[in-house]
Amino acid sequence: MAHQIDYQLVGDDMQAVIISLDPEEMVQAEAGAMMYMTGDIHMNTGTGGGLFKGVKRILTGESFFITTFQYRGAQQGKVAFAAPYPGKIIAMDLSSEGTMLCQRDAYLCSAYGIDISIAFTKKLGAGFFGGEGFVLQKLTGDGLAFVHAGGTILERKLQAGEQLRVDTGCLVAFQESVDYSIKYVGGIKTAFFGGEGLFFAQLQGPGTVYLQTLPFARLADRIIRAGFGNRAGEVKRGGSVLGALGDIVSGDR
Repeated sequence: MAHQIDYQLVGDDMQAVIISLDPEEMVQAEAGAMMYMTGDIHMNTGTGGGLFKGVKRILTGESFFITTFQYRGAQQGKVAFAAPYPGKIIAMDLSSEGTMLCQRDAYLCSAYGIDISIAFTKKLGAGFFGGEGFVLQKLTGDGLAFVHAGGTILERKLQAGEQLRVDTGCLVAFQESVDYSIKYVGGIKTAFFGGEGLFFAQLQGPGTVYLQTLPFARLADRIIRAGFGNRAGEVKRGGSVLGALGDIVSGDR
């Protein structure tokens, strides 16, 4: 079994993970995720296995490059990684949980050697209507992997044959043993006036499922709508919708 890295999760709604490294020990992370590191830690940025590895990470919503951090001191070094938006960080032990399938852009950091690859959904409909795109992240290997999600995290352990219906945007990660498919909500009135979208994810155990209460896409949508709402008076007084959009994008509002 792979050596387990020591870590500490700090914060509440805007978390960071602080990883302690022994001499010559390494950890890898998404490019740009590092918050701070102590002395004698050396960084190396690369594709992590060639051009194809980098391309696969781009398809899963990550950077083309991955950064490796190695401690070359005599005692113990620390390196911290922060999530890119408010939410929680989940520590998953792939040595015991096995391969995990995650939403795009969920990966934050992991023990050195964890592989980030592509997991295509089993059914074409899941790719077109699943809300998270046709490609999921597939994390394999031995050791700890850290993923981030929005809001609060709910962990559900499904028994064999047990089903769970989830808003597609609220699904963060699940074990490879969990069957994943997309189902149509139902009647037209439910779909258009129920406020829940046209499709939901249907999960069937056995396996562990992680859910998030605040998907980033939902948060971004509310921010954009609030921005337009603040500009409504100016639009009526002679401004334009395009002008309001330009101000929101440029950060003037």
